[in-house]
Amino acid sequence: MTVLIIFAIVLAIVGIIGSIVPGLPGPPLSWVGMLLVYLANKAGAVEDPMSTTVLLVWLGITVIVSILDYIIPSGMTRMAGGHKAASTGALIGLFVGMFLTPVGVVMGALLGAFIGELLVNDKGVWAAFKAGAGAFLGFILGTGLKLVCSGVMAWLIVKYAFF
Repeated sequence: MTVLIIFAIVLAIVGIIGSIVPGLPGPPLSWVGMLLVYLANKAGAVEDPMSTTVLLVWLGITVIVSILDYIIPSGMTRMAGGHKAASTGALIGLFVGMFLTPVGVVMGALLGAFIGELLVNDKGVWAAFKAGAGAFLGFILGTGLKLVCSGVMAWLIVKYAFF
């Protein structure tokens, strides 16, 4: 039971990190942590265990957030008049910016989206800036949504594991 709780907490932390770092599925990892707490509570005699309903509701939220994470950035880019290159540039810029300060992550994503759109779409600097800003805003909204989801699940993991 204790081993499951430790793995659940590790997954909650990795889930929060994965909400920011590309390539790590943040909310799904956090949900697996919730599943481990659920299983640990079923194995032990806990007075207020996590219910199956809570677990399944958060599974649904995790699936929706994971799908929206793919839809929001491309939708915001299209709304700003950009191409897929702006979204790809934002992702590359984010990855490069991770090796710099936290400001590097934000600036890398914005600059990457701008450069990606400028290279592919020859409509000028202003159009590239608009598309880059749309891609960046979509990225920020998707990341924020994942962070909130993973953060709440981390809180639930701690709540049901210790209180």
